[in-house]
Amino acid sequence: MAKKTARKPNAAFMKPVTPDAKLAAVVGSTPLPRTELTKKLWVYIKKNKLQDAKVRTQINADDKLKAVFNGKAKVSMFEMTKLVSGHVS
Repeated sequence: MAKKTARKPNAAFMKPVTPDAKLAAVVGSTPLPRTELTKKLWVYIKKNKLQDAKVRTQINADDKLKAVFNGKAKVSMFEMTKLVSGHVS
């Protein structure tokens, strides 16, 4: 049986990204890897109870998140990831 090799994290995924001003209002302005950025985003969503109670995959945006979500009041988790990537460099 072949020995399993440890999965290497994707280098591009671990490369720090810099949030723009809109996203920095939610996660802070320090450059951080996408994985950490997503974690911080979820901490914010849970702390402010922005996850929809009935449809768990929906995020109800507050004013700070609306700026990140291009003015949308509700987005799905999957759409959120796409919208957030437009706010990092």
